[in-house]
Amino acid sequence: MISLTEENYLKALIYLSSLAPGIEEKKDVGTSELASYLKLKSSTVNEMLKRLKEKNLINHEKYKKITLTHSGERNGLKIVRKHRLWETFLFTKLDFDWIEIHEVAEQLEHIKSEKLVEKIDRLLGYPNFDPHGDPIPNKHGKIPQRITKTLSAVNKGEKCVVLAVSDTSRDFLNYLEDLDISIKTEIVVIDKIGYDKSIKIKIKHEQYSLSRKVADNLLVGVKLN
Repeated sequence: MISLTEENYLKALIYLSSLAPGIEEKKDVGTSELASYLKLKSSTVNEMLKRLKEKNLINHEKYKKITLTHSGERNGLKIVRKHRLWETFLFTKLDFDWIEIHEVAEQLEHIKSEKLVEKIDRLLGYPNFDPHGDPIPNKHGKIPQRITKTLSAVNKGEKCVVLAVSDTSRDFLNYLEDLDISIKTEIVVIDKIGYDKSIKIKIKHEQYSLSRKVADNLLVGVKLN
């Protein structure tokens, strides 16, 4: 039996190693990186890593990177799948907004019923991406793929559409809502400022200036016309 806390560690390792929007290849994760992501002390994380290793969920040696075993990856993907399906359910069926859904899904993702998860998936029409644009693993653990780039990498004069956000914090999503930016928003890059790497964009008939940090957290697909 995997505990709730252990599930949270596996989910974090899945996200950091392979499922963050824009990451195309798996990568090994360091202890300090995991501790920073979970906002925990390294000593606390090291204790949990020992438990996960004993359960054959990870491979890890002191001072070396962490990798998920087959069992660890399979269980981690199940948690990610449930989390993102719950987010989609809350957003599309219960009218929660995309700022609220993450916190509620954090609680619902630990429900064990596989039957419930499959019924939610079918009810939603087997979605590939959640309301933040993150890929939803299917019941076999396969992750949908698509090509994206950061808004900061889009050339001047190009048109693009928002496909995902790397930052799902309340502050960032609130800021995007103030700019009327959400998934599927169409954006035109009208200028790129060399001095501070900020960019000027146009949404419909409104123009805005975005910092490099904001542009780096918006993942888009470039439109050909």
